Amino acid sequence: MKENELTTSSSLDRKLRAELLLGRRVAGDRLLLADAVLGAALDGSRPLTANERAALAASPLTLRRLRQLARDRAAWSRSSGMLRAASGSAALLELATDDNCWSLHFVPQAGAWQVILKLAADAPFAPALMREQPMLRVIDGGGAILLQGRLDADGECETAWPFDSAPAPHFQQFGAVFTVEPQRTAAP
Repeated sequence: MKENELTTSSSLDRKLRAELLLGRRVAGDRLLLADAVLGAALDGSRPLTANERAALAASPLTLRRLRQLARDRAAWSRSSGMLRAASGSAALLELATDDNCWSLHFVPQAGAWQVILKLAADAPFAPALMREQPMLRVIDGGGAILLQGRLDADGECETAWPFDSAPAPHFQQFGAVFTVEPQRTAAP
């Protein structure tokens, strides 16, 4: 048997086992673990205890919820954008990601700048992000963090611009790109 046939067979076996576990019906089944517990297990910030693993294995409904949460999280992992050719000498006031799901707004204030990250209301993953409130960060092409925080009720996160240079020259210096991504938490 060739290696790729073995991989395909193993993948098929995994899918069949998963469907069998998820498709079972258990009388009186209910959600046995909270979304917060399942979410922490998914992002690796807290592993499931032996009792929680047993509860997950015993409840197809809880397994289906875990699968849905995993799919919701998999729906968005990062968005990137680029500083486009500027028209004239006007200050940079806004950048958008290539998928148009995020925008960065730059507001001059008393000789300094504020930067505001805004989630588009029509982004396909907006409801999940607003519900789960993950820690987000925006990094530039050099890997420096421009902004870090959680979205407020309006889908925005705001902070002072962390650099001495204005936004446009800063982006030009670091590859003219930026990325919005969830802040990965280290497992304890």
